[in-house]
Amino acid sequence: MSGTGHALALRGLTKRYGSFTAVDSVSLKVERGEFLTLLGPSGSGKTTILMCIAGFVAPTEGAVLLDGADITPLPPERRDFGMVFQGYALFPHMTVAENVAFPLRVRKLGAAEREAKVKAALDLVQLGRFADRLPRQLSGGQQQRVALARALVFDPALLLLDEPLSALDKKLRAELQEELKALHRRVGRTFVNVTHDQEEALSLSDRVAILNHGKLVQEGPPAHLYEHPRTRFVADFLGKSNFLHGTVQESVPEGFVIGAGTTRIVQSVAENRRPAHGSPVLLSLRPEKIALLNEDDAADNVVTGRIAAWSYLGAGYTLVVETPDLGALRVALPTWQAPIAPGEGLPVRLGWSSTASVPVVEDVA
Repeated sequence: MSGTGHALALRGLTKRYGSFTAVDSVSLKVERGEFLTLLGPSGSGKTTILMCIAGFVAPTEGAVLLDGADITPLPPERRDFGMVFQGYALFPHMTVAENVAFPLRVRKLGAAEREAKVKAALDLVQLGRFADRLPRQLSGGQQQRVALARALVFDPALLLLDEPLSALDKKLRAELQEELKALHRRVGRTFVNVTHDQEEALSLSDRVAILNHGKLVQEGPPAHLYEHPRTRFVADFLGKSNFLHGTVQESVPEGFVIGAGTTRIVQSVAENRRPAHGSPVLLSLRPEKIALLNEDDAADNVVTGRIAAWSYLGAGYTLVVETPDLGALRVALPTWQAPIAPGEGLPVRLGWSSTASVPVVEDVA
């Protein structure tokens, strides 16, 4: 069941429906054995791209390449890709084993070889003892595992996943994420996943490609995208962020200083990336990178404000702090040994490092 993954590439992929462009000249590479997630809001083009890869949708322009060979003209059945759908798409009248065996029957494998491959696939997803059950006798998570086994049983060149966990509840989804990541490591195949769930993309993927309005906005390892978003959309879509507007006032050894009303914010950047004096700047600042300071604590950047609202989330609090110059700032505060008991109207001092925020550009509509 394990094997070497195949490399996939999209070259200028475009799909138009009349005057509407669903996918706009997307070029992307997926390395052998990599787990890539296409992430974006509804209507961003991610599912259309997956359907073009699978061969169910013909691109208007561009090409799909597998190991360097152009497979764009090939029909789906000749691409040899496994596919897992959001709704599982199991045959209700077939047992688990019969569902998993179906792609092998289509390929006309002998009974003995079919039986061995089905057993190996079900063992891989830890469902061997459920082989004789019908789909309706399984939980949602178990049905999803059957769908995974069916997609992997014929050793596909790629595994394509179309929001495979979205129908599950939050706890089960988190458990299946861990299992899917472990499964990817075991089989060594190339996985291409589609989701609108940011946490799923961060936890599962080797690399994430973020899409918006049919365009590839930014791609890279999850940690890099989270820590170094290029645009406001990426910073806001991949987690929560505060956005600080200001004007460059001066250069300092570590970077530059922006002014927002009477507030000065020190921002660290490389010397060759410093903006011109007087230019407007937008900074992205993650809520968890803001600290609550005691009266005598110091930080590169310090602002005062009052708690306007707060929520208890078990592991942490979310605070909304109104500040005179920066407006409302969202702060993520761990519950464990929290320095305060939050309350509306409570005055607080906030602080963050000059390296905590990241300059981003406004998105062009």
